[in-house]
Amino acid sequence: MSAAPTLMHEHQTHPIDSRALRRVCGLFVTGVTVITTAADGRADGTTVNSFTSVSLDPPLVLFCLHRRSRLHEMLTASGGFTVNFLSERQEKLARAFAGRRPEGFQDTPYHEGSTGLPVLSEALAFLTCTTVAVHAGGDHDIIVGEVVELGVPQQGEAPLVFYAGALGALDSELAPPSRQAS
Repeated sequence: MSAAPTLMHEHQTHPIDSRALRRVCGLFVTGVTVITTAADGRADGTTVNSFTSVSLDPPLVLFCLHRRSRLHEMLTASGGFTVNFLSERQEKLARAFAGRRPEGFQDTPYHEGSTGLPVLSEALAFLTCTTVAVHAGGDHDIIVGEVVELGVPQQGEAPLVFYAGALGALDSELAPPSRQAS
């Protein structure tokens, strides 16, 4: 991914404009994930870049979800979620899950993991989690999960990243080398 076009000079003090905050935070490069879950025989997912690991012992991760997200109710009912890390070739998939009426599971290979939650079969990697805490965070909730299953189905591929409002791939010099079987 090449550098984004120069953004206008930004400097504000309290109160902070939400659009300016979004532009400035967009200068922090993040990976792109699709959070999937299922309840009552129905699967759904949404694109998220607010993901991070929290702890190795116990194995905890978190992501942030808007309180009005269509996924919120299903996530509460399921008690768990899968974090699917997307590869550079899955930009279309990221956009499909990002919509208000997602088309994400149409023509998207997925399977149930050991917990019964959906895992995107062609994801770069995945973590399946049980929800252990939900914390209020403004207009979002901070969802903390304990990792109960993980996998790396697509070894050697570069991740999909988000920078300055755009989705793209890492420059080839930054992409991880293919792992040789040992």
